[in-house]
Amino acid sequence: MSDNFYNESNDTPDQAFEQSLRPPGFEEFCGQEKVKDRLMLMVEAAKRRGDVLGHILLSGPPGLGKTTLAHIIAAAANSKIHITSGPQIEKAGDLAGILTNLQEGDVLFIDEIHRLHPSVEEYLYPAMEDFKLDIIIDQGPNARTIRLALPPFTLVGATTRAGMLTAPLRSRFGLTDRLDYYPVNELAQIIQRSARLLDIEIEPAGAKEIAMRSRGTPRVANMLLRWARDFAQVKADGVIRPQVARDALAMREIDEDGLDEMDKRILEFTIHKFSGGPVGLSSLAVAVGEDASTLEDVYEPYLIMQGFLKRTPRGRVAMPAAYAKLGLNPPRTAYEQPDLL
Repeated sequence: MSDNFYNESNDTPDQAFEQSLRPPGFEEFCGQEKVKDRLMLMVEAAKRRGDVLGHILLSGPPGLGKTTLAHIIAAAANSKIHITSGPQIEKAGDLAGILTNLQEGDVLFIDEIHRLHPSVEEYLYPAMEDFKLDIIIDQGPNARTIRLALPPFTLVGATTRAGMLTAPLRSRFGLTDRLDYYPVNELAQIIQRSARLLDIEIEPAGAKEIAMRSRGTPRVANMLLRWARDFAQVKADGVIRPQVARDALAMREIDEDGLDEMDKRILEFTIHKFSGGPVGLSSLAVAVGEDASTLEDVYEPYLIMQGFLKRTPRGRVAMPAAYAKLGLNPPRTAYEQPDLL
């Protein structure tokens, strides 16, 4: 299990790149103002009481800053952070090993917490509520339970699929916050900050061009910034100007709406193969050759937010904006009937 902050010597280049741009405190974290205000208030209140911070659940699509906020929360509370993820905790003994190594006030960050096994999740309930851990020793008639006292700690959970969390687990979090996609102006600020840290020359208009194509996601924005930097160094004079940014992202087949090849493939198959829908997620995933969970977690949210797709009880439906995107005329009757409930 990972402990404290990530060990950069074991990081991939992409992870090291992301960490180098991670803001260290709330004051440098751009966007998500309402979420930040609530977290800052919670941290300050706990510090004034001399108490341990309550448990926090952060949800939202990938790349919006859940892990970054977990690090910031720990730093603001002057706490040590321990990092793991739901799939890494395969059995109750793994969780017990993590919990018994915590010190008072430590922050335990569990990414993708919705993927915890139900039997493991049940061990979290008394740990979160009473800071107790019940361990079962032996099996059958010889089985017995030992209760261990745990130091008070803070659990910060992150999930991309909040709906998959069980009600008992969700109810044990003192604060539940959802992170939303970022507007273009905030993404442009993030890109300019990242450019300063990486010593990249970029014009404000160039930053805006990248922000417009970043799908409302800082992780995507920083990735595209790195690509635009490479393009500018090879194809231009090293400065990311608006036209340089447009040319760089056109080379990646990312259009002005931030749609890439897979996004367009999803829209094309929905319209041409399935007559605009409704089409089930599994059928669409098979048609485009992508995993269903990837479609649902990575591609669909942005397409829905931009008005290209719509979820209905019968499946996914292409909206007029999708037809316009492909230069087609939408059928007149497709949007006149109400959804079936």
